[in-house]
Amino acid sequence: MKSNNKKWTLQNSYLNLPNCFYERIEPTLVQDPKIICFNKNLAENLNLEFLSQDLSLITNYFSGNKLPNNSKPIAQAYAGHQFGHFTMLGDGRAILLGEQKDLNNKLYDIQLKGSGKTSFSRGGDGRATLSSMLREYIISESMHYLKIPTTRSLAIIDTGEKVYRESVSNGGILTRIASSHIRVGTFEYGKHFCSRGDFKNFIDYVINRHHPEISDNESPYLELLRLIMNKQIDLIVDWVRVGFIHGVMNTDNMSVAGETIDYGPCAFINRYDPNTVFSSIDRHGRYAFGNQHKIGYWNLTVFAGTLLPFIDTDKDKAIELVQNILNQFPIEYSNKWYEMMYKKLGIIDPIEEDKLLISNLLKLMESHKADYTNTFAALTLNEICKDSLFSSNEFIDWKKQWKERIKNNKNSYKIMQMNNPMYIPRNHLVEASLKNAINGNNKEFDKLLNLMSDTYNYNSKHHEFQTVPEGFDESYKTFCGT
Repeated sequence: MKSNNKKWTLQNSYLNLPNCFYERIEPTLVQDPKIICFNKNLAENLNLEFLSQDLSLITNYFSGNKLPNNSKPIAQAYAGHQFGHFTMLGDGRAILLGEQKDLNNKLYDIQLKGSGKTSFSRGGDGRATLSSMLREYIISESMHYLKIPTTRSLAIIDTGEKVYRESVSNGGILTRIASSHIRVGTFEYGKHFCSRGDFKNFIDYVINRHHPEISDNESPYLELLRLIMNKQIDLIVDWVRVGFIHGVMNTDNMSVAGETIDYGPCAFINRYDPNTVFSSIDRHGRYAFGNQHKIGYWNLTVFAGTLLPFIDTDKDKAIELVQNILNQFPIEYSNKWYEMMYKKLGIIDPIEEDKLLISNLLKLMESHKADYTNTFAALTLNEICKDSLFSSNEFIDWKKQWKERIKNNKNSYKIMQMNNPMYIPRNHLVEASLKNAINGNNKEFDKLLNLMSDTYNYNSKHHEFQTVPEGFDESYKTFCGT
């Protein structure tokens, strides 16, 4: 299986960790692999542009049928709280090939998702449906174009094999690119299933890889909590900015690199409603659109708990130090949320009264079932939407107040354009593009991706991508794919 191609520069620093954190394993061979998608621009950024010259290389490398030079593949171990319940997990259908340097010499994980069974598969088949991998590809790349930290997608391979879920589906393998695949759940695993010394080595590894600047800090483990908390706050605020619902914010789906990871039952809101849930498994709204910051805080308390023994030998003191940081979460989140909303409305010099202006707008949007993306895009364009919100007296009065607030700020609309996307991957468009792509027609899939790459271009108008079929959201559900 080894390749002699010298253009790969893979390494695997994870192998320097105690072996309780991973399993050495190779991908399972597939019978009849076929390229469905290949992200040429991302490949070039990863110094892998040579792959475009030989399609057989893409097919073999990203199906797992051939290993790149220097690859020492592993499946990572982790645990996690799923819907609040602790469980042992791990890469049950994913294998990390190694880390590749990009054009800026930054390391990125290259992982095959859907590449076969590991010891963490828990009775699963280790495979993924082609549909779920296509979904992750289009949503993760859309998030990149929306300027939100995210894992990215390099390639999708049709395995030529069938996968059995609710129905029989084509199998697919996604090549996922991430700054790291280390999760809050990885820390939980280290705490519960590794020795104290091995766990400490792991934490030090995370610091050295992601935050070497704090390694000499008086309290590096406490500072690690602070940094990761701030990254998560920034990320969730960004999700809210564009109306994104992760759908399954378990601790194993929270990356310590501050990137959006694991695109299972995710979706975007159309009409504004903080209680929106599209995930078929979230029956009580735990991960609803308006709850995401609360769950982020919950996950961070779990993360903080794993660090306690290394922060201070006195447990009570360690808890106090940790709590002092966590207490900043609601304050920091609120500040950054308002900062984001000010930008969406072009308010450059905010005053206290602007908070009421924001609150009133969101209340009006909710009561009129206004489209979240289109409302802010219309305000940015100084246009009127054809819905009940824009014709209501309450909104007309609100708009007069808002216009008065920004009339002296010549850069207001420019700032709004940078923060309000024209387009999102609308749920019905995603589903239609997936259905066609599975049947060999990538036209709509590619068109949606091209549109998302231009989402902040206000000179581009494609109204067909801004409207939602009547009643679509009422019955729309997303699924995990496992």
